Amino acid sequence: MSDATSAAASLRRRSLDAVLAHAWDAEAFTASDVMAAVGLTRSTTIDVLDELVERGLLAEMPNARTVGEYSKGRPARRFAFRPDSAVVVGVDAGRGHVTATVADLRGRALATSRLAVDPERDSPERRRRAAEATVDATLTRAHRDRSDIAALCVGVPAPVDRSGRSPVHHDRFWERMNPGFVDTFAEWAPVVRVENDASLAAVAERAHGAAVGVDDFIALLAGERFGAGIWVDGRLLRGAHGGAGETVAFDRVTGVGGAEGLAPRCVDAARDARATGRLPAGSALATIDPAALDAKTVLDLAGAGDAGALAVAQEVGGALSIVAATLGSLFDVRRVVVSGAIAAGAEPIIAAARAALPRALDLPAPEIVASPLGADIVSIGAVAAAVDAARSHALDLLAFAAPDARARA
Repeated sequence: MSDATSAAASLRRRSLDAVLAHAWDAEAFTASDVMAAVGLTRSTTIDVLDELVERGLLAEMPNARTVGEYSKGRPARRFAFRPDSAVVVGVDAGRGHVTATVADLRGRALATSRLAVDPERDSPERRRRAAEATVDATLTRAHRDRSDIAALCVGVPAPVDRSGRSPVHHDRFWERMNPGFVDTFAEWAPVVRVENDASLAAVAERAHGAAVGVDDFIALLAGERFGAGIWVDGRLLRGAHGGAGETVAFDRVTGVGGAEGLAPRCVDAARDARATGRLPAGSALATIDPAALDAKTVLDLAGAGDAGALAVAQEVGGALSIVAATLGSLFDVRRVVVSGAIAAGAEPIIAAARAALPRALDLPAPEIVASPLGADIVSIGAVAAAVDAARSHALDLLAFAAPDARARA
């Protein structure tokens, strides 16, 4: 290929990328809309739009006169992105469940399925089969099949490197949680992405949650164990082995003492306060069987103003403040987002953590906020990551190749 031919092909690719990026986020539009947004000439714009229609990524709509938006002269051609031209799949392969969501290319969920997994009888092969069965069932519910998948993303509770693989763990836990999903689904989808679950929480917060427009933040999955998804300088951090954000280091941090999340800390603090007689008189916590205590009960009581539950929230908030301050100092983030199911009731803990943030930090202390995304945050992040992967690779996928390239394949 000559230099001139190579340069022309490169320029063409940039034009296709630019127009597709505009179309992906736009409603129905005209060539003039694209020209204003992207800066291409009219002839190039029309040519690129026609190619994207041929590739199946755009549809030509009824013209402007037909829909009553144009009355004089030649009616403008109108185009729209085709979000139904393929699907993406997001999988949350948690320790005790596998959840799969099939969505269109804009991330609109078409179907979701959930399968409980017994962590005590887990094995790499069982986990692979569970994930495959759940995705297959969800595709069926969405009236799609494997050939429709443009990209698939799996979230796992393990470090994941850039190739989608997890390092060896001393008790093989990480191998069970990520039993080579990147290979498992390679025949299902042209693009497969595997990520740590907290990293996908960060993707979800950046796309739809409490960190939209924020380039430096940490999504702290905070339920049963702490897990940190780190977003710095506008991108996700992973590390050499995918271990950026692993929280085992808190075993050695005074005032935190381990990676246990907010839920077990609430229960342990409430039980200890009851056992040692530190509950204020009249606290409803004193009337609850310690064996029946759970984090939701403690946080509901704290939200209702129960003095004993508020004291527990104050204690747990102190540990959260140290976690946030430590992560904030290490990564210089503006915000720590408390994510996961516990975020819905965590405001008493978060308020206590804000008040307890160390004042002697050299860097400004991060803001601590609750996520609005709830228990499905990893699934939301997996779908968002799959959409991002589909956007990045759409023009290279055989399903969206030009007709002559598809005929040759």
